[in-house]
Amino acid sequence: MHRTTDLFLTAIAPAVWGTTYFVITELLPDGYPLTVAMLRALPAGLLLMLLVRQLPSGIWWGRTFVMGALNFSLFWWLLFIAAYRLPGGIAAIFGATSPLIVVFLARLILFVPIRMTSVIAAISGICAIAVLTLTHKASLDLYGILAGLAGAASMALGTVLTRRWQPPVSLLTFTAWQLTAGGLLLLPAAFLFEPSLPPLQLKNVTGFVYLGLIGGIVTYALWFRDIARLDTSVVATLGFLSPVTAVTVGWMVLGQSLGLWQIISIVVVIFSIWLGQQKPGAAKTVLAEKKYALAGQDLRP
Repeated sequence: MHRTTDLFLTAIAPAVWGTTYFVITELLPDGYPLTVAMLRALPAGLLLMLLVRQLPSGIWWGRTFVMGALNFSLFWWLLFIAAYRLPGGIAAIFGATSPLIVVFLARLILFVPIRMTSVIAAISGICAIAVLTLTHKASLDLYGILAGLAGAASMALGTVLTRRWQPPVSLLTFTAWQLTAGGLLLLPAAFLFEPSLPPLQLKNVTGFVYLGLIGGIVTYALWFRDIARLDTSVVATLGFLSPVTAVTVGWMVLGQSLGLWQIISIVVVIFSIWLGQQKPGAAKTVLAEKKYALAGQDLRP
């Protein structure tokens, strides 16, 4: 029952992230990926820092900026580039490769055995999302494709390192550090490489507040919480909920069509998520961690 609760809480994060494409395209000014990413991360991070009132110390300064870059700076910047340059369906497909990348990175970094069920779940999920989101009008953009793949890799590495590095602080403090670090890294890039934002309308402000508070603080606090509790491949497959949410929002809010093949694809995605939750007993995980410790690299910080 405890694990079911953890899975449910974790699933909230990618389900909410599935609304990001709608918010970007419908509520935010077009063509400001760095600025949008910075305004999503930095205000939310500073707000949390005012609440937790605790700075990193020692080795955690470097680790915080590495994870802030992977989980926020690079990932959000590349995500917004892909969202601006690609149709939502194409962007979703490249984003869906993250669970597959996690499987192999977890093997290299955490010594977690590669399970065939995880690989099958990741591949079937990618294929189902391709059917779910692609249309005959979809067009390709090289920079958008590269951004989508790089963003998926950044999120995957950030997920694995978040599991690898667990600081001795509260969950909100850990989230505050990463959001703030990610926003600070984006701040000079936004000022140097992008023009100033136009005067903001109410819908723009609403979009930024939603992305920062709900799509940032709340969802990432849940995400980081359960990365520490669950297997990385289990958490990663829940990311397939994002394109399902995106398609559902498009159908309900934007009046986009939802045909038989899309409904079948949603069922396959849900099956892929279920398959990804099937994991071996705890004994294998303990053995993997002992092997890692014997190699001179304890899983603990």
